[in-house]
Amino acid sequence: MLGPRQEAQAALFYGFSLEDHIPQNHLLRSIDRFVDLSGIRQYLAEFYSHTGRPSIDPELLIRMLLVGYCFGIRSERRLCEEVHLNLAYRWFCRLDLSDRVPDHSTFSKNRHGRFRESELLRHLFETTV
Repeated sequence: MLGPRQEAQAALFYGFSLEDHIPQNHLLRSIDRFVDLSGIRQYLAEFYSHTGRPSIDPELLIRMLLVGYCFGIRSERRLCEEVHLNLAYRWFCRLDLSDRVPDHSTFSKNRHGRFRESELLRHLFETTV
């Protein structure tokens, strides 16, 4: 006999932890252990205005760049889409499920402007390697 169809009732709250869903041997976990981005904000402070709307956290943008380099994602638009969808990328970028991923144009403006002027990527390479 065919049983009744189960109606899914949406839960009001979900308990979900990104930490629990990223394998211990994932490449981004290894990179996260070695990359220290705690000084990025101080290093870039002079390239940001003291007035206006708060900017996107530079650590987030650098972490997104690292994801793109590690996984061969060359398009900034695609990188933003991938970070939006992939749990491991979100975890590495310190984004919760409810956090918004920066728009690709914001990402591009920072990479071509502030990051290039400050030689940030060179600084990161020299301090990490």
